[in-house]
Amino acid sequence: MATVTAPGTESWIVDAHHHVWDLSVRDQDWIIGPELTPLRRDFTLSHLEPEARAAGVVATVLVQTVTVPEETPEFLALAAGSDLVAGVVGWTDLTAPDVAYALAELRKGLGGEYLVGIRHQVQGEPDPRWLLRTDVMRGLTALAEAGLVHDLVVKPHQLATAVEVAECLPELTFVLDHLGKPPIASGELGPWAGLVRRLARLPNTICKLSGMVTEADWGSWTVEDLKPYADTVLDAFGPERLMFGSDWPVCRLAAPYAQVIAAAGELTAGLDPAERHQVFSGTAVRTYGLTVPGPPGTQRPPQESPCA
Repeated sequence: MATVTAPGTESWIVDAHHHVWDLSVRDQDWIIGPELTPLRRDFTLSHLEPEARAAGVVATVLVQTVTVPEETPEFLALAAGSDLVAGVVGWTDLTAPDVAYALAELRKGLGGEYLVGIRHQVQGEPDPRWLLRTDVMRGLTALAEAGLVHDLVVKPHQLATAVEVAECLPELTFVLDHLGKPPIASGELGPWAGLVRRLARLPNTICKLSGMVTEADWGSWTVEDLKPYADTVLDAFGPERLMFGSDWPVCRLAAPYAQVIAAAGELTAGLDPAERHQVFSGTAVRTYGLTVPGPPGTQRPPQESPCA
């Protein structure tokens, strides 16, 4: 099978955002409604790997899907047995008084060295200021002290709070998933664009070039539909604070894996080779402290804190 790489990039890519699940182990209770029916099946690393290898992907970051404590140790064990997964963004209860202990226990277990960050489904919280709750702030502080990253999965109306919490915790690196879920299908830029630019002014923030195709019209999107949103984050964060993620298998609702990578390549075609390197590997390696295959000088020792 021919290698399909993002135009203008090196022949190796880090996919900084994907998921897996096995419905015989645990239901994915968010997969509801007829439009999500294509996702109601198992998606495992064995399904992803041939697609990733064909696309020139040499390493990935596996990201949590459900807010149950058992999932993260399972993902860490998967990483320990895989030569594709280089890091895991898991879940733990950030509101728990013993969150620091829970993080330490995850690191002691099988594959604990692959834990690079924690994510909570903030997008589903009814309180738009959930991130600023005292107990949540305590949990986020524990992440910073552990040298971990916090992945932000929020909707546009929650971005103002994300700005506040990132200002309050400059010692913690915040990674914005899916550009903050802009309304691509409607073609509207504001107020999302203004809020994401405010977030980008903070040096402890990073953005994932991910999740765009499923925010667009699934059946008819074009790269031109995505371009205003990609251009906004490229201008706001710069390539050195932007990282590619496929959001596989959720992306399959709107596009196959290779098409998502090709679209990201088109959206970044105006960058020079060094800038494309940052988007497609360097930013992820640096932010998450990954060790991945690649040319000399592209690896970062895993013991270094991504908040440094």
